[in-house]
Amino acid sequence: MTAPLLEVKGLRMHFPITEGIVRRHKVGEVKAVDGISFTVQRGETLGLVGESGCGKTTTGRCILRLEKPTAGEIIYDGVDIASLSQKDLIKLRQKIQVIFQDPFSSLNPRMKVGQIIAEPMYVHAIEPDAGKREARVRELLTVCGLNARFADRYPHEMSGGQRQRVGIARALAMNPEFIVCDEPVSALDVSIQAQVINLLEDLREKFGLTYLFIAHDLSVVRHLCQRVAVMYLGRIVELADSDELFDNPQHPYTKALLAAVPVPDPLVEQDRVFRPVQGEVPSPINPPSGCVFHPRCSIAVDSCRQDRPESREIRPGHFVACTQM
Repeated sequence: MTAPLLEVKGLRMHFPITEGIVRRHKVGEVKAVDGISFTVQRGETLGLVGESGCGKTTTGRCILRLEKPTAGEIIYDGVDIASLSQKDLIKLRQKIQVIFQDPFSSLNPRMKVGQIIAEPMYVHAIEPDAGKREARVRELLTVCGLNARFADRYPHEMSGGQRQRVGIARALAMNPEFIVCDEPVSALDVSIQAQVINLLEDLREKFGLTYLFIAHDLSVVRHLCQRVAVMYLGRIVELADSDELFDNPQHPYTKALLAAVPVPDPLVEQDRVFRPVQGEVPSPINPPSGCVFHPRCSIAVDSCRQDRPESREIRPGHFVACTQM
């Protein structure tokens, strides 16, 4: 096994809550990410799934260093990103890029598509010559399934799927190795989602890319990802190969997520018994002690309320944070 391209160790991201007018003081904190660890191998796609508010996007923002982590290590190709200065981060920006969730707000409405894609090449001096930048822009548009003439359009003249392709082309402009895909298809129609997913898969094979794919649509994750990590309230509760996780889920929360996925067969669906998870998701300001899922878990015992379960390898490559497994 080769060394991973990305290794996250004990990552925490706690946002302070303050009050006061003249002198503000801390009265609490939101534990958005609370001690997670995982690796991403070069050339693979790791899916990060969970319901809204579990900390998926915050994890991606920490890896991109759009947020400075409270604690932990983010080791990218042997370098700890979490401790880098802003000056050192500039070089790293060329290797790590992002595809944002909302193609409507992630593109500057006052810039033409060609300018949007060319700007990072100019800022990082990847292609100083304006003529070659323009040629590269048109090449990237073609690679992403758009007509090269779209370079002269503004974002408002394009559909949502076309705008997301522009976002993908902008990320590729830096010739990156690693891309954080922050729910890149959740804002698109279902028919367009399939096209964008297939495009991402083709680009990974063509350019040797590595993805961290953040999503809440499990069917999309199964199609695109080799491994999947399941998050709940800032912690990873299960991590396994994609087929293993979908065919043999172990954590109660993972089982509940998969049970909620509708089956596209009315005869099977009408006979299926669905037991939704009871209760509400606790607040990340004051998460439960012990296992964070225990207030909603049907198999919880007394020890679950006190002891935080460590992630254990129950099968080769299959990790579960549950004392009852």
